[in-house]
Amino acid sequence: MAGSTLASATASAAATAAAPRKRVSPWGEAWRRFRKHRLAVASAVVLSVIILAVLLGPLVWRVPIDEIDFSVRLEGPSWAHPLGTDDLGQDLLARMLYGGRISLAVGFAAMLVAVLLGTLIGSVAGIASGRVDAGLMWLTDLFLSLPELPLLLLVIYLFRDTLRGLVGAELGVFILIVSVIGGFRWMPVARLVRAQFFSLREKEFVEAARALGASTPRLVIRHILPNALGPVIVAATIDIAAAIIAESTLSFLGLGFPPDIPTWGRLLFDAKDNLDYAPHWALFPGLAIFLTVLTINFVGDGLRDALDPRRVI
Repeated sequence: MAGSTLASATASAAATAAAPRKRVSPWGEAWRRFRKHRLAVASAVVLSVIILAVLLGPLVWRVPIDEIDFSVRLEGPSWAHPLGTDDLGQDLLARMLYGGRISLAVGFAAMLVAVLLGTLIGSVAGIASGRVDAGLMWLTDLFLSLPELPLLLLVIYLFRDTLRGLVGAELGVFILIVSVIGGFRWMPVARLVRAQFFSLREKEFVEAARALGASTPRLVIRHILPNALGPVIVAATIDIAAAIIAESTLSFLGLGFPPDIPTWGRLLFDAKDNLDYAPHWALFPGLAIFLTVLTINFVGDGLRDALDPRRVI
């Protein structure tokens, strides 16, 4: 009996050693590492709730954003108006849900513009050399040296009316703000991509693909760029937060969307003259901007740790 027990234990250990280990993809490993970052996971949950609220909230809370009722103007939160009303008696919850769509859309669209432009310029500079790299980095340094907010104000002031006449007030301002914010946020992404390309283009797997006859576009698209996306994803989360703040700043200065389009920044601009009588009017939009930007930054921190193979989690 003892001999059979020892033999069975040995066979079980041998079977366990011979069993193939479960393969984990790089993205699966990144997800495992991200889940261990509790603050990033909690922030991702809060951010998801905010996004779902602005997307699905108007389907549940069907109060029109432009319904005027002077009998309840500047009232605080109540059952009829959970976030209170403004100086025209308009429901702030309905206006915040509607404006949240625009603020988040501006953030994500401007991020896409900045990431695509920065990745393109950084890839070309990283795979090329000599004058091409020097010229693109000179252009990047030039844009980095420009004052962002004054140029944003100048460009919007010059071209706002033209775009309004071409595609309408709301769409024209949206295109202009996204283009301008994205056009002034691509430089850090370009520098990150260029640095990653300099590091990766001399690796053994790239040299092997080059020796097998892979063309330069194939080297970039199939081998180098996928391995350089980690820092780009982290930079993208930062760009979303920066774009939301930039749009809120422009709207607060009165150069963003028209007054009848209640973005979070526009609500703050409208509330600034009534802070003594209706602090709730500025409190809730400001809190929405604060929570959105804070959670996006924490998610970016979690992605940075999860996508960094040198960090032990």
